[in-house]
Amino acid sequence: MTRVTADMAVSLDLVGAGRDQSAEHPFGPHVGERLHQTWMFDHRDQHAEEIAAITEARAYVMGRHMFGPDRGAWDLSWTGWWGPEPPYHGPVFVLGHRPRDPVEMEGGTTFHFVADGVESAVEQARAAADGGDVSIAGGVTTLNAALAADLVDELRLHVVPFTVGEGLRVFEGVPDLSLVPTGARATPDVTHLTWRRA
Repeated sequence: MTRVTADMAVSLDLVGAGRDQSAEHPFGPHVGERLHQTWMFDHRDQHAEEIAAITEARAYVMGRHMFGPDRGAWDLSWTGWWGPEPPYHGPVFVLGHRPRDPVEMEGGTTFHFVADGVESAVEQARAAADGGDVSIAGGVTTLNAALAADLVDELRLHVVPFTVGEGLRVFEGVPDLSLVPTGARATPDVTHLTWRRA
């Protein structure tokens, strides 16, 4: 049975990205790579299980800002932050307000662009996953929309031990959400917390 999972690295005050994202600062100038660098790259081996879980889904949903820095009309030369072979190796449904033709990449990743909301994106991802998991791959606004629409079966937050003070926060604008804790693992770099839908 298809599960919809979501992973997000956040600060102690639940900020997952700054508000002033750009090509130079994909997570915002006050956040930078601090949410990911230490545990996902510098000490990757110590967090291998959690990192593997992020990319084990059969289909993905992400927001436009997770896909790229441009706003307004699509920059058709842009094919994502990840280079010619993104880590997804499957269909990725990118939310936006404007249609765009699919973009096929090396390694089996194809970006499909969805202009009719998060429910539609998740429905298309479920069909494409063919019984496998669907992952909400970010960003914060897309995750919050999926949580508010009660589409997430399992939420995994990776809490990095610093505060930001301002930015886009997980759970912002998400009313009346009940989750059951199912796991926690603390390390000096990050605390991995897991909940399932109540």
